Amino acid sequence: MERAEADHERYAKLVAGGMVSRSEYELRRADALTARAQYDAEINTARQLYQTLQAQRARVSMARKAAHDAEVRAPWDGLIAEKHVQPGQYVQRGARIATLVRVDPLRVELAVPETGVAAIRRGQKVAFRVQAYPDRPFEGSIAYVGPSLRTDSRALVVEALVPNRDGRLAPGLFATARIELPSVRPSVLVPAAAVRTEAGVSTAFVVKNERAELRLVQLGRELPGGFVEIERGIVAGEKVVAKPVPQLGDGVFVTTQGS
Repeated sequence: MERAEADHERYAKLVAGGMVSRSEYELRRADALTARAQYDAEINTARQLYQTLQAQRARVSMARKAAHDAEVRAPWDGLIAEKHVQPGQYVQRGARIATLVRVDPLRVELAVPETGVAAIRRGQKVAFRVQAYPDRPFEGSIAYVGPSLRTDSRALVVEALVPNRDGRLAPGLFATARIELPSVRPSVLVPAAAVRTEAGVSTAFVVKNERAELRLVQLGRELPGGFVEIERGIVAGEKVVAKPVPQLGDGVFVTTQGS
């Protein structure tokens, strides 16, 4: 285009001086106009291509976002308990993909009777057992105390956090728990081996007047060290048979060697 316009300007001066014919000048002028039109057309084409490029970039960005949105990432470390869709299945926004469970730590939901509500505090230790491992105790600490009692059971709901690094405990297990509460009265403790429980009835032998006396007892807490609390049936100061033998019965003469 620039060369054609330069020829046009040069022939304009030559035709004015009578050195070239008018027809040659018109030919150069036509070439310059054609080159200018081709240049403008190329500029428009380039602008259209640039707009197309921008639109494609926007589509790529949207496609990348859609691909990122299609990735389902777990909000915490855990295990897949259940899958609700199959590979290749089309799902709506907000549909359930899978059930994710957190196994460490676990939350244990406990119901505390109304009589013990005033003594419940966050941070208290909780000891519990589950049916899957009846001989193994587990421990946790209270992390949440409900604001009110349930009207149907008159119990306060509290939650305890339990470490589960080895994954031995599974979510959904039923637990029987004990919460250590401050005692309002002295407790009578006896060795756990001194108590026999059959058909839900607990008994123990005390020594009175050098003879064994069978007592029905009501048990309380199980304490560390192999001791159990006696709420009723034995009073403080009485001598208890720590390890009764099968031959021992009510009224049998015994020899004491301690208290």
